[in-house]
Amino acid sequence: MTSEIDNAPARRRGIGRYFLALIPLAVFGGFALVAGKMLYDQDVNGRDISAIPSALIGQKAPSLALPALEGSNTPALTDAAVDGKLTLVNVFASWCVPCRQEHPFLKELAKDERLTVVGINYKDRNENALRFLGELGNPYDAIGVDPNGKAAIDWGVYGIPESYLVGPDGTILYKKVGPFDERTLTKELLPAIEKAAAGA
Repeated sequence: MTSEIDNAPARRRGIGRYFLALIPLAVFGGFALVAGKMLYDQDVNGRDISAIPSALIGQKAPSLALPALEGSNTPALTDAAVDGKLTLVNVFASWCVPCRQEHPFLKELAKDERLTVVGINYKDRNENALRFLGELGNPYDAIGVDPNGKAAIDWGVYGIPESYLVGPDGTILYKKVGPFDERTLTKELLPAIEKAAAGA
């Protein structure tokens, strides 16, 4: 009887160690469940797992008063440049590799008469931005320079490239984090443009 009482604390310590050993397994299991659901949503439901919801969708877009990119022969990005127009606001930089990947899609979008494409040049050097546009072409109707990233903070930018579809009334209708590709263009942006244009 005495030995059982003496061994009770040891048994409790053993059980405690057992539960401590299970914690990493439980955490890993939780991550596995979340990853599995994301893959299921992507494969079965066709959901874009890179999509990040924005608190700004459905809200008025932040005010624009950014200076022009000197030497680009493109107007500054101000509220007047986008007022009353269906607008795609694209945040880009010359040092951003995915920005190069999506640039041909922006050039095609710039041909759409329903849409005004404007750019926020994020934390870039003027000469590098000019070289970028000179090499790849300039799809923007207006460009605003954001050297300190203040405008990007106002827009809730996670990382670049990032794009916002803004309605003629100034409401943010759609947000894309990361570069456009054929799928996101045809499945997401173009339907949003068509819906906005139809409602105009």
